[in-house]
Amino acid sequence: MSIVRVREHVNPLSKKYQTPISPPDWDSLYHAFDRPLHLDIGCGKGRFLLQMAQVQPDWNFLGLEIREPLVDQANGWKTELGLTNLHYLFCNANNSLRPLLQSLPAGRLQQVSIQFPDPWFKRKHQKRRVVQPDLIEALADALAPDGTVFIQSDVAEVAIEMRDRLAAHTAFTCKSADWLPTNPLPIPTERETSTMERGEAVYRSVFVRKVVGG
Repeated sequence: MSIVRVREHVNPLSKKYQTPISPPDWDSLYHAFDRPLHLDIGCGKGRFLLQMAQVQPDWNFLGLEIREPLVDQANGWKTELGLTNLHYLFCNANNSLRPLLQSLPAGRLQQVSIQFPDPWFKRKHQKRRVVQPDLIEALADALAPDGTVFIQSDVAEVAIEMRDRLAAHTAFTCKSADWLPTNPLPIPTERETSTMERGEAVYRSVFVRKVVGG
């Protein structure tokens, strides 16, 4: 697999990324689109989903990434492996997530992961972070009852902000009051593996979409 080198950070507020993506023809992207869907927001190089699609062939997987060369590369890998339950889309999740999710059949989205998003440490840049209230609202509207949102970061400030914003929404409940000691998913990301190999902390939480009336 050839590796594309791109800029590590992209400003999602720049003019280039302000046009929302048009929803695709989902049935043309997946062999069996009636399977449950796992969405990975900010999928980077896409290797996490590439492995997930192979170990969980009864699920469909969708990766969203703002760096287009990485999306092209990941879709090339997917094609080389003949995976028909996986696709990657180039978009800015902060303005494209809602139209994408609104085009899905009700109840199809059952799992979401947001892993090690860009921290944007400077206060004036924090509005560039991916987990904004509008994104959480879009997830609340589309996620199936009892569906899950898994978040993790090696930056405590970022993890706390993601956790607190999800906890503040009435549609979600956190499965644990404490950070999770291990990853509930069968595949770790490259960033997670390298962080843990250095003996550094990873902050994880899982939120569940409440059942309406429950």
